[in-house]
Amino acid sequence: MRKGLEMNILNRTKVCIIDYGSGNVKSVYNVLKYLGYDTVVSNEKSAIEDSSHLILPGVGSFGSAMNKIVSKVPLDCLEYNVLNNSKPFLGICVGMQVLADEGNEFGKFEGLGWIGGTVNKLSCGKLAIPHVGWNNIHIKDSSPIFEKLKDHKDFYFVHSYAFNVKDKKHILASTEYGEKFASIVYKNNIYGFQFHPEKSQRAGQLLLSNFMEQKYQ
Repeated sequence: MRKGLEMNILNRTKVCIIDYGSGNVKSVYNVLKYLGYDTVVSNEKSAIEDSSHLILPGVGSFGSAMNKIVSKVPLDCLEYNVLNNSKPFLGICVGMQVLADEGNEFGKFEGLGWIGGTVNKLSCGKLAIPHVGWNNIHIKDSSPIFEKLKDHKDFYFVHSYAFNVKDKKHILASTEYGEKFASIVYKNNIYGFQFHPEKSQRAGQLLLSNFMEQKYQ
């Protein structure tokens, strides 16, 4: 592992980045390899079953992402491993948004429904859409995901829509851009980051390491 990062359970972890023909896969793969984790990019059942952690990156629109996920990912296998086997799961950007019940981008589309809520367009007043660039997060509840974060609370965002979470207890952090929106959501072993940790330098690396190394019940 690189200098300044602790080596502990790396030999027992294996990340599967879900490949569905979308998302910033290469950048996520590169940063996980930089951090020292055994990482594969795949949509095969065997890779999902063999992994200890699952990551779903995402770029583009909600409906397009869901169409690709449904057509290219073995959803029964993925859902069993996340919801029944409780494997740690992380959705990034649109990969977080599809955790919702539905998205309202270029129409109404059904999401995975793993965390209740809807995805709607940001209401930013006179601010530019999309929301692009660095912004900070406001931590709502303590969590192992924030270990060692300290002053590293600025992350890189690129999005026009946000997750309106039904039960606010599933919001770990929020961000302001014309309105307050959920920037980190979670439920049990499931996490979602609205920002791109793979583009967020040290802060993003710390969050990814914390996701990989915290203990899940």
